[in-house]
Amino acid sequence: MKILILNFIFILLFSFSVMANNNDKLKDKFIVVLDAGHGGHDSGNRGNGYLEKEIALTITLEIGKLLSRNKDIKVIYTRKDDRYVDLLKRAQIANDANADLFISIHCDAFTSPKAYGAGTFVLGLHANERNFEVAKKENSVIFLEDDYEKNYDGFDPNNPESIISLLLMQEEYLEQSIVAATSIQKSFVSVLGRKDRTVKQAGFIVLKYTYMPSVLVETGFLTNKKEGAYLNSKEGQNSMAKTISKAIINYKNQLNTFVSVEKFTPLITGSISKDKVELTKSISYKVQISASKNKIETKSYNFNRLNSITRIKSGETYRYYYGNSLKYKSAKKDLKKAKNKGFKSAFIVAFFNDKVISIEEAKKIE
Repeated sequence: MKILILNFIFILLFSFSVMANNNDKLKDKFIVVLDAGHGGHDSGNRGNGYLEKEIALTITLEIGKLLSRNKDIKVIYTRKDDRYVDLLKRAQIANDANADLFISIHCDAFTSPKAYGAGTFVLGLHANERNFEVAKKENSVIFLEDDYEKNYDGFDPNNPESIISLLLMQEEYLEQSIVAATSIQKSFVSVLGRKDRTVKQAGFIVLKYTYMPSVLVETGFLTNKKEGAYLNSKEGQNSMAKTISKAIINYKNQLNTFVSVEKFTPLITGSISKDKVELTKSISYKVQISASKNKIETKSYNFNRLNSITRIKSGETYRYYYGNSLKYKSAKKDLKKAKNKGFKSAFIVAFFNDKVISIEEAKKIE
């Protein structure tokens, strides 16, 4: 039995190495989608007479210029000039590009002209009224779009309860989104000496439909006279762009040294009988589509209309699986369907008597 277990461990480590190398070959560039907020007939906020759409675009283009100097990074823009792109289209551009990171650039506004500082947001529930107001301001642009109620599933930017529906698709990318946002926020403070407004969570609809780590950056307050003048200046815009681009590169480098154990789950936790007939009956394959500390109802509408969802708790984490196949070939079809539904990080997990085993060993038994 000890020899068998050691063989399993060897197979697991070898498979992990092969999978990691294959992933590197499949995608030789780190793809960043840069989204300049607002545009066209949507000017954004006009604090002190400045135009958010123009400042956001200039900073975004400069970030892209700096990132493009890195041969390992490919930059894609949601807009490169003064045009309006609806929020759903912005997310779709990122999804179609199979992006590794989505960054949306904005300028903040507040009723008090004293508010200042740069902030970063990831998708989540509002911790306070201020976060809700920021999200509501950015989300309200959907009212400028035709058929917005149909396109955004009846989402109402003015209703806090609508935010809950935004969370599920970004749930599996939340941790990496926070890492990216933290990298940017720390750079604002350490490099530029900006007030630390910390990484916050709020319900930005532009982040909901992206299937990758996503961050919305509020570069500062145009309603603050001094900060507005800084963001409207060439010096301020270049400094912000340089800082954000460096933070993105730091995040990319962090990923290169980070090994996600959960992504390649197969841990050997079950003993295996010698009776192959009994083993075959006990082997099954599921597609893991998400992992979260939140307990979510396994209804299809919570998982982008996928049916046959199961939930398994492991420690403090709930893992969500799609499908239940007796054959690996069938599981591969389920995996393809899950990825087409937006769960790009989905992967197949093999079970023996409800315990996770390696895919290789399951296929041998099958």
